[in-house]
Amino acid sequence: MSTSQGESPSQGPSQSQSQSQGLGQSQGHPQRWLILGVILLATLTVLLDNTVLNVAIPSLTKELDASTADIQWMINAYSLVQSGLLLTAGSAADRYGRKKMLATGLVLFGVGSVTAGLAQSATQLIAARAGMGVGGALLMTTTLAVVVQIFDDTERVKAIGLWSTVNSLGFAAGPLLGGVMLEHFWWGAIFLINLPVAALALVAVLKLVPESKNPQGDRPDLLGAALSTIGMTAVVYAIISGPEHGWTSFQVLGPGAVGVAVLAAFVRWELSIPHPMLDMHFFRNQRFIGAVAGAILVAFGMGGSLFLLTQHLQFVLGYEPLEAGLRIAPMALSVVALNLAGVGARIVAKLGTPAAIALGMTMLSAGLAAIALFGGGTDGGYGGMLLGLLVMGAGIAFAMPAMANAIMSAIPPEKAGVGAGVNGTLAEFGVGLGVAVLGAVLNSRFAALVSVAAASLPAALASAESADERARITDAYASGLETSQLVGAVAVLLGGLLAAALLRRAERADSAVTIAA
Repeated sequence: MSTSQGESPSQGPSQSQSQSQGLGQSQGHPQRWLILGVILLATLTVLLDNTVLNVAIPSLTKELDASTADIQWMINAYSLVQSGLLLTAGSAADRYGRKKMLATGLVLFGVGSVTAGLAQSATQLIAARAGMGVGGALLMTTTLAVVVQIFDDTERVKAIGLWSTVNSLGFAAGPLLGGVMLEHFWWGAIFLINLPVAALALVAVLKLVPESKNPQGDRPDLLGAALSTIGMTAVVYAIISGPEHGWTSFQVLGPGAVGVAVLAAFVRWELSIPHPMLDMHFFRNQRFIGAVAGAILVAFGMGGSLFLLTQHLQFVLGYEPLEAGLRIAPMALSVVALNLAGVGARIVAKLGTPAAIALGMTMLSAGLAAIALFGGGTDGGYGGMLLGLLVMGAGIAFAMPAMANAIMSAIPPEKAGVGAGVNGTLAEFGVGLGVAVLGAVLNSRFAALVSVAAASLPAALASAESADERARITDAYASGLETSQLVGAVAVLLGGLLAAALLRRAERADSAVTIAA
């Protein structure tokens, strides 16, 4: 980086030359598009693992004897560890070298994938997913940093747009890839397929990506990372455990109280240190608060709905994993098509950030509601679900560019790296929270309609003594899915309107200050 951006002015000739080559201030790095392709491949692999596990839920339930809570932790362990470490990973990359941290992330992600693919129990798989989350945190922060590093101002917007498109594709296409793999291989293959991709990306990173670092940058906030991860994990554990143990039980209130206390300690720690992982003073900015609320709820709606949809298609409607993935694919295709066409960016330019966020979140909410109300129930209909998926995809494509613009504009330019870390953290936390909350609503509704001792739908169906009892269990599960989707729709709608209102008010306040000046 240049001295004005915080890089050390006293670096030796070789390092300065490397950084100058990396930045390419006039034309960018000569191999920038090839490097971008490598980075996008690594990014896609990490993001696919956010959702690829969803279609394997029936296989995992059967072969690892996993309960619903186990399944939720298999999904949450990855996203929660990753979200807790994103800010620290970005700070470490700035201080110790972005190329170095990118290569380290690929190695950790590959090792975690091997461990997950060969897991023999639910506990082993949960631990492996947590390890993959560490590698994923390093990859997600450093890939965007390298994109900014190798492109000049004239091409950077286009490059970041492609990076954002891959983010959307990776998140939504996981179920399709998982379905293809499960159609031909056992469930562990969805993790082992990461190995050749990680190996190829590692070789390309070591050969092509220029090194850059800021030795005078902020020190990694290890205690802050530990506090945030522990606090979020405890809170989500309480949510997951609620239906099983009762919301007023010690098993729920205890972890919930610990989580809130640890998160409070995290806030106090961040306020007390000179180089915090997350500057809490940002939360005095209405623009930042509005963007935070919206970013969490977009991820909440996407993560929770995909978790529920894959179960609906397989458990209730009886589709095979590949068939389920193909039926979810329209959402991914609509997101990618609209992002590649630049529709989201044009809507932000025409309507403004608050209105674009309100429109996108309203469409996301309407899509969730359409799936709940017209998604087929137990009769196998797909038309209502297709409509909901397309509307959801359009809402995501409209809201995401506006949300990224709001977060980055709310943070000073010198803290742009922190802004990227915040954006990634919110997305990962929102996914985990969506799975936990909507999964908890599903379990509560299911338990209220039928009285079964089994911990999962397949086990409940296996214990049924008659066809009528199996039908009642399936209907109860479908009703639970419908209720949880509607809860998600209401949360996304209200949150989107709140975010838009806060951003509108912040813009008016900024305009008033400008006029007064």
